[in-house]
Amino acid sequence: MIKVTTEALLKDSTQLFAIDTSLNNFQNYSPLFQPRSPKISLGGTMGLATRPLLFEPPKTIGFDIGLHALDPYMLTPQDIQYFQARVPLSVLNLITAGSAEQVFKMVHTQNVNPNWNIGFNLNFIGSRNFYASNRVLGQNVSDLNAAIFSWYQSKSKRYNMLANVIFNNLKSPETGSIVKDTIFAHANSSFDKATEIVRLPNTFENWKTGGIYIKQSYYIGRIDTTIRTNNANILPTQRVTYIFNYNTSKFNFLQNDIDTYHVFPDYYFSSNRSRDSLNVTHLMNDFGYSFYLRGKSNQFVKNELKLDLGLTHDLYGYTQYVSDTTITQYGSKLRGPDKKQDASFQNITIRGKLSYRFSDRINLEGTINQIAVGHNFGDFLYDAKAILKGNNKAGQIILNGYVQSSSPSLQATSWISNHYIFNNTFRNQKTTSVSFNYINNALQLDLKAEYFLITDYLYYAAQPNGIDAHPVQLGGSINLLKVSLGKNLRWRNLHFDNYIVYEKTDYQSTLRVPEVYTYSSLYYNTYLFKAVHLSAGLDVRYNTPYVAPSYAVGWASFITEKISLSHPTLLVPYF
Repeated sequence: MIKVTTEALLKDSTQLFAIDTSLNNFQNYSPLFQPRSPKISLGGTMGLATRPLLFEPPKTIGFDIGLHALDPYMLTPQDIQYFQARVPLSVLNLITAGSAEQVFKMVHTQNVNPNWNIGFNLNFIGSRNFYASNRVLGQNVSDLNAAIFSWYQSKSKRYNMLANVIFNNLKSPETGSIVKDTIFAHANSSFDKATEIVRLPNTFENWKTGGIYIKQSYYIGRIDTTIRTNNANILPTQRVTYIFNYNTSKFNFLQNDIDTYHVFPDYYFSSNRSRDSLNVTHLMNDFGYSFYLRGKSNQFVKNELKLDLGLTHDLYGYTQYVSDTTITQYGSKLRGPDKKQDASFQNITIRGKLSYRFSDRINLEGTINQIAVGHNFGDFLYDAKAILKGNNKAGQIILNGYVQSSSPSLQATSWISNHYIFNNTFRNQKTTSVSFNYINNALQLDLKAEYFLITDYLYYAAQPNGIDAHPVQLGGSINLLKVSLGKNLRWRNLHFDNYIVYEKTDYQSTLRVPEVYTYSSLYYNTYLFKAVHLSAGLDVRYNTPYVAPSYAVGWASFITEKISLSHPTLLVPYF
């Protein structure tokens, strides 16, 4: 009755799957506590600034703003699910802990006709600060994600159109921490921790994005169909694709408090408040052509050669404002937004991918992404992959390697705000990586070993026990080894899922990650009266102590140097 897909699943062919009605991982609703991608943040609730706990390098090239502390709470076109619904479908999800944290998510979708589906997403995140000013609106998290989406497929199955309109409005408090931070060192150092005041009770980040995304594809020539596990996948022999994407982003920092406790290093324009703003517009046009050469089969594809060619044009524009006092023509003082920089530029990226599938057991891929013209000329990402599959008991091996060169971010090179001003020139950061991944679904086993060599690493630093921060580029190279193992055990309705990661780097003082991280979930999964699906259990997370990064308020970035130990263990029962 209900089938679901995503843009990624429609990339090479038309694939549809039944909706997931299991309770697997339902308790980890927060992006902070995903078992294989944990994050650290300024607090235990959703909506606050965050970054990965483990080493997770971004495989992106081109223009980068540099602001990513609230990315996990953004809704993007790649997050949208598309449906084929023979009946209207509504999914409502509510997680609440009173005023401490509330999450509400809603999806509704239905088919206008057999070939056209429409729907919408609506998400809310809210939480209230724990300390004395917890009834001050400036300390509350308030996030809104909204999207309208549509998928149209022609009767001939040749034409597909994915479209969505997305709006994000994220508000994240920047309290500067509590004044009396000794309460964490001594058990009896506070009469009531909820009465402790914070340094900035009315200061917060407000990020807004909005955009429209349309992807169209048309299949040319013969269309093949494979049938696997009751799912029919439609495979083209030639395909042309066009993507149009236009979005605007506004990153606002609003300091409404006098800096009595010296949270900020200095001020350049206003001594008692900040109205820093960065506005970015992005227009993208992407053209692609794919050619498939294969034999005919309705069970699986073998001896398939696939060639993808693409050209992407990106047009960017940005302006940055601060709050400053100006003198009018009549000699009076006027406070308001003052534009400090304004620029526009473009990038043209060429893309290519060549893959060969000897059978359903062996697949080879090579990918090239190169910025050939524009502001970020010279950025590239070259990727190679080999997939070797055995039978169900033998599992599969995935060998992967890539080389990447990416430009430094706008935040690190050209930045003007009330508390931070930078005008720097840095080299591209280069990353070389190789990995080995063994997956055995029959044994519920997943083993992966990764090696990274990072040259000209760019990060943010501060002097010991200081509050100032600035971008720094490491002159040498960083080596990092990351080994992860996932193993799930089951006895009847009792499940025991485990995941462990070991990371080791020769620059631990700069690239700060815990050496060991583990996650275990012990739970009982059953049906009551053949009608109610029940899952109850306990999650345990642990990481070895390490020197955690500090945080630069007003710059929305995590920085090094200031020393503090992370909290290593977290027990989370769920029902």
